[in-house]
Formats: sequence, structure tokens, C-alpha cells
Amino acid sequence: MTYATAMVSLAVDQPNEALLEVSGQLAALFSAKVIGIAAAMFSPPMYFLEGAASQQLLDEGEAAIQNRMAELEGRFRAAMQGRVRALEWRSAIELPARYVAREARAADLVIVGGDGDAILDPFAIAGPSDLVLQAGRPLLVVPHGVKWLDLRSALVAWKDCPEARRAVADALPLLAKATEVTVAAVAEQEGTLAAVRRQAEDVVGWLSRHGIAARVHVPERCGNAVKQLDRIAADIGAGVVVAGAYGRSRFREWVLGGVTQHLVGQTARCALLSR
Repeated sequence: MTYATAMVSLAVDQPNEALLEVSGQLAALFSAKVIGIAAAMFSPPMYFLEGAASQQLLDEGEAAIQNRMAELEGRFRAAMQGRVRALEWRSAIELPARYVAREARAADLVIVGGDGDAILDPFAIAGPSDLVLQAGRPLLVVPHGVKWLDLRSALVAWKDCPEARRAVADALPLLAKATEVTVAAVAEQEGTLAAVRRQAEDVVGWLSRHGIAARVHVPERCGNAVKQLDRIAADIGAGVVVAGAYGRSRFREWVLGGVTQHLVGQTARCALLSR
């Protein structure tokens, strides 16, 4: 169980220090190749320009992006020096999410920054909410405030759906490196507690046959999965949360709140998401 190639998606207009640090640690842990990737498109101002002035504005905008790409490549190579056996850099003047999702075919895992509280510019950054729907690869979401890949305690946020099944399978290499693994599930409706506990126990049994020791945590209280899972993560000191992404529609999560929206926006811990 390993990640042979990791791809780290760097942001043009956001800090990348946490991403680079966690990527370097993960690459060293798995002896993985790392592909650094970045993309951006110049977004012209709302007012209209004609002729030569318009072309000059576009040329200057693209030149600034190219300069920024060169700077990011330099930082990427410096951060990986001495940690990684094989490096590669890819960049383009293109919509970031579309470009990174397409290039993700070359990687086992895509490492990306979190949303935080910021409104992300789709011309300058490949946000996790977009990438997880397009990439066809698991995402390791790294909040800006995280300084290291903390694998002392990992939490599997279990829900019996295809997305969660893919996520826990995609996370096997990471879970195998964790000191402690907890499989937590929340009964969202009254009368389902026994069934939810049995499902979580099945996952623990499946993990054990992959050589991963885990324990079950199913709260007695029903409902509000986001708050309960967040409390469990804090109680066990989870450094990584593994979860399926968008088990219901992205619009419903945006309106009503949901585990995926919470995990890409929180700043306390990394999250491995699969769709």
C-alpha cells in the first residue's frame, strides 16, 4: 500500500507554505515522486478596452502569470530538495481546476489547499470543492495553518455510501502509517443506531484484514453529523480526517451545510476526500 506519485496543486494568489511542507513529508514517507502543478488565467477588468490597449493589457496579464509560475516552480523545487527522489513541474495558462483535474491522471493523490474563509478566485486557484468532483483521484486537503502531516491519530468519518467506501480504500496507505485509527459514524435518524454501529464495525473488520488496527466510535446522540464528527476529531486529536465527498448534491451541502463543505473550509486538520 503506497502512493507512488503525489501531485501538489499550488495557488497563484494564496500562501503555499503548508502545502509544500506536507507534500515534502508525504513524499519522504512513501518515497513518492512529486509533481508540482499550477495554472491561472488573466481575468481582465470589467471595463472594456479596444484594439492595441486591450491586447497590451492581456499581454501584460499573461506575462505576470508566467513570472509567477516561474517563482512557484522555484519555491516548489527548493521545498522538495533533499526529500524527494523524483520531481516534475507542470504549469499552464488555463483555468486551474480544469487543468489540474486533467493532469491528475499522472498521480495517485492530489494535494491541495483548503478553502478556509476566503472566496476563491477560479482564475487563480484550483479549489478542493471543484477538484474533488473532477479529478477522479483522492484529494488531501491541507489548511493554510497546518504545519505538518500529523498521523498520530486518524479519523474515518464513515457513512454507508459509495463515496465513503472509495475514500477509505483510497486512504489505506495513509491509515497504515497512522498510530491510531478511529472509525466514527453518526446515526442521523432515530432507530438507526444499531445499524450504524454494525456498519462501522464492518469497516473496522475490513481494515484489520489490511493490517490496520482501528476502533469504533458511534455517539449515542442522533443527528447533526457535522458537529458530532468535528467534536470526535477534536477529542481524539485527529490530524487527518478521511471522508467521502458530496454524498448528497453540492448545492444541498452549500445551502444546508454538510461534512464535505465543513472539511474543505475548516483550518484545524488535513482531510482526505474521495468522490
